[in-house]
Amino acid sequence: MPQRQTISIRLPDDLLAQAREAKAPRESLNELVVAALEREVRRRQGEAALGRIRKVREQVQARTGLQPDPVPLIRALREGEGRRD
Repeated sequence: MPQRQTISIRLPDDLLAQAREAKAPRESLNELVVAALEREVRRRQGEAALGRIRKVREQVQARTGLQPDPVPLIRALREGEGRRD
């Protein structure tokens, strides 16, 4: 089991009441908060990765220009046109 740290957090009364209602009967409030925090961290990491991907994409487009749509070529290859046997 990973080591855990103890912290204090202050929640608005209405949010705490909603959290207590939303948690499963055998789930602790701590487990609910940990799960929610893990999801939020993953979401933010995903957003950051998407931002990096967009930046690289813009850099490549600036360097090479707009690339043609590959879908027609892929379809032609799947249908056997232009294949090397």
